[in-house]
Amino acid sequence: MYFAGVDLAWGVRNPTGIAVVDSDGRLVRACAVRDDDEIRAELRPYLRGRCVVGFDAPLVVTNPTGTRPAEAALNRDFRRFEAGAHPANTGRPEFADGSRGGRLAAALGLDLDPHSPGMRRAIEVYPHAATVALFRLERTLKYKAKRGRTLDRLRSELLVLMDGVERLADTDVGLHVADHRDWAGLRAQVTAARRKSELRRAEDPVDAVVCAYVALYSVRCPARITSYGDAETGYIVTPSLPQELTAQ
Repeated sequence: MYFAGVDLAWGVRNPTGIAVVDSDGRLVRACAVRDDDEIRAELRPYLRGRCVVGFDAPLVVTNPTGTRPAEAALNRDFRRFEAGAHPANTGRPEFADGSRGGRLAAALGLDLDPHSPGMRRAIEVYPHAATVALFRLERTLKYKAKRGRTLDRLRSELLVLMDGVERLADTDVGLHVADHRDWAGLRAQVTAARRKSELRRAEDPVDAVVCAYVALYSVRCPARITSYGDAETGYIVTPSLPQELTAQ
């Protein structure tokens, strides 16, 4: 059985991160691709049997304005950690004809119901919320390029994220990435980056690894997962926020 992660770009011009781990939590692939054909081609070899794919992208969007109930519910828990979800609605051009993530999941033959007993499923995930819960962060890591963030800061925060992912090898739901050449290549790329764009090319596959891990975690530890929203209006699946965790 495979668990895949898709850090789906909001536009086809931007790269999409892809990652796949096996049933033992070992990384088997991490890369970036561009268009939907490349996404499907990269994933299909791993989705012929039982699988769960975690998409960092809305899969179900039906509300004409505002935020989905899933986003509102997740934000009540995670906004204080600076991990609130962006609003999705059909009034936005990218969702006017349905969601890109939903179309990809359908093309791959994946069930979109998060509570389905089937084992060929797609779930919507959110790496910022997941890392806050898994790594017990007081705030999200600031590795996304925004005005005022320097290259050195972005690199430092992304390396903190990668260190945290590597430490998951020692947890009860182990994730083993450090000895894989794709991961080693990403770390080397981050370390050597001289431009923010070079960090961005590594960032997407790293986020995809987090998405794949959440898919694995959701199967291994369902009691430690929270699903915000529902299959009809949209949902987000994430490791549950520890009760004792407080924001900075």
